[in-house]
Amino acid sequence: MSGLVSYLSGQAAEDTIAADYDRRGQKVEARRWRGKYGEVDLIARDGNTVVFVEVKKSRDFLRAAERITPAQLERIHATACEYLEREPLGQMTPCRFDVALVDAQGTTQIIENALAY
Repeated sequence: MSGLVSYLSGQAAEDTIAADYDRRGQKVEARRWRGKYGEVDLIARDGNTVVFVEVKKSRDFLRAAERITPAQLERIHATACEYLEREPLGQMTPCRFDVALVDAQGTTQIIENALAY
């Protein structure tokens, strides 16, 4: 039962963040995009820039941020590279990696360009 609750809680957090990006004019074009190396929670467009978003929910922002592991960063990066292969400019496509944090009260914090490579 707790697995289902966690799944639904994570999905609700992603929905909230996706709505925030849409409100800011950054159209979300993929949710939970899965490639050979892993999954990216949200993929949005900010003009010509592809935005890869990792959403983390926890009791508070610090705990949410601490849930991002080095191995997960590597998987996100590899998956993003795979996604960019579909773009006309391929790996030369402008992109950024954002982290979206959601606390227990549903408050959000988006950190643009948080995962630099």
